[in-house]
Amino acid sequence: MTGAADDSRATGSWRALPRRFAAAWQRSLQVRTVFVTIGLSTLAILVIGLYISFSVASNLFQDQRARVLQDSNTATSAAQLILDSSEAADQGSLQLLMKGTLDTVTSIAGTEVVALFRYPDAQPNTKAPPDRVRPDLAGVITPELREQVRQNPEDQYWQSVALENSEGGTDPGIVVGSTLEVPAGVGQYEVYLGYNLAEAEQTLAFMQVTGSVGAIALIALLSVITLVVVRGVIEPIRTTASTSRRLAAGDLGVRIPVRGEDEIASLAASFNGMADSLQARIRELAELSVMQQRFVSDVSHELRTPLTTIRLAGDVLYGQREAFEGPTSRTVELLHTQTERFERLLADLLEISRYDAGSVTLATEPTNLVHLAGDAIESMHELAREHGSEVRLEAPGGHLDAEVDPRRIRRIVRNLLGNAIEHGEGRPIVVAVDSNESAIALSVRDFGMGMTPEDAERVFDRFWRADPSRMRTIGGTGLGLAISLEDAVAHGGELDVWSSPGHGSVFRLTIPRTPDATAVHSPLPLEPVDPEASGPPPTASMNAVQFEDARTEDRNA
Repeated sequence: MTGAADDSRATGSWRALPRRFAAAWQRSLQVRTVFVTIGLSTLAILVIGLYISFSVASNLFQDQRARVLQDSNTATSAAQLILDSSEAADQGSLQLLMKGTLDTVTSIAGTEVVALFRYPDAQPNTKAPPDRVRPDLAGVITPELREQVRQNPEDQYWQSVALENSEGGTDPGIVVGSTLEVPAGVGQYEVYLGYNLAEAEQTLAFMQVTGSVGAIALIALLSVITLVVVRGVIEPIRTTASTSRRLAAGDLGVRIPVRGEDEIASLAASFNGMADSLQARIRELAELSVMQQRFVSDVSHELRTPLTTIRLAGDVLYGQREAFEGPTSRTVELLHTQTERFERLLADLLEISRYDAGSVTLATEPTNLVHLAGDAIESMHELAREHGSEVRLEAPGGHLDAEVDPRRIRRIVRNLLGNAIEHGEGRPIVVAVDSNESAIALSVRDFGMGMTPEDAERVFDRFWRADPSRMRTIGGTGLGLAISLEDAVAHGGELDVWSSPGHGSVFRLTIPRTPDATAVHSPLPLEPVDPEASGPPPTASMNAVQFEDARTEDRNA
């Protein structure tokens, strides 16, 4: 079992090599450069080596063939002179003559591999010397070569063959055929000389082995040189990339070491200059942000005292407004309303300044979001009735408690409800609460005017309105959605929006059920299944009053 497990791991390791190489190829410029350089160098060396090998082999063979043909021609010419000058007429003298002639041929030609054949169509003659064939040439002389020699007795013909060697193998060789005229009416003979080219083959093999070893050594040397050169170029790039990542992560004091005066040093100096400028600019912006936050906080605090005085005076006047004449009474009511709005604006500015300063802490406790949503709906029931909107609560899930800051979650719900009431154009509003194992979500949907995608992207901006000419009808400060987003983020959640012009909007709050929850997925869809509906379908959903009655019955039970 252990051996099988080891084999399985080894097989998996081998199978993982292509994936690892592909990952290294994509991530590392050094790997790509080295492999491309080595690959192209190896291809070039291989092509050049093959060309040189073929050229040397061809030239060597041609030289050997020319030498063989020259030696064979000289030997046959000398043999023909011996035969022409001889006066032998009987069988014995002719055989001695032919033996001496063949000895002369082998001596001049430099080979003992000789074959002698009398023309097959010659007239029978008892004085004719017998055929002689060396075993080396037996079976290697083709009928085509013999036919060419017989048809053209004045020329030489050659053929590449494989000659047997002493070790039982074969060596490359050449057989050269020509014709000799034997006197005393004997007739013509075919003479074939075999030349062994084993030495030439060994020379070629030695050159090829030497060239292969040299090519391997050259590739290894090129690999080392490429690696050294690439490392010298890539290392500064790696340093620059690492420094830029640290700079992007907030380490503004990191710099690239500058060495020498080359292009890399110029790049490092330019990068350091950019980092210095960026650090100075970020420091200025940070100081400006701190000053801005302090200014907003200080102004908000400073305005509280005069605002309190104005509020007290306004309350006194507002309590006696019935004693004033019509225009004066209306002015007192307007003063009271705007004073309250001013007070809410100051409170929102202080809250935003706390978030900007990072000084917000959550007072979490187990909270049931269904009950919290019901309370928020009940508190805004009168406002919804004044605008002609019915608020429904749909709670298929979410009845389990979640660790949240109830004050801030209640503020989010009220802001979303107020926004839906203001822009719902008197149509129903649906509040849904649901949960899963990791998160709990609350959505508020209205069927009012809706927003364009461009407006939806900016809906959480501070003091932003889709229609600047549209007046706020419920006294909002323009910071409600911005604060709601900050409250959601402070809980580790998110606040999303979907909207369609003429079909209303959906705001969805998703928060983890516990602070240590991971992989949070919202149990509620953001885009509704009926995006073009003008109102909710008839369901058994509860409005605020019905929900309160049901909750009272649960408590009594």
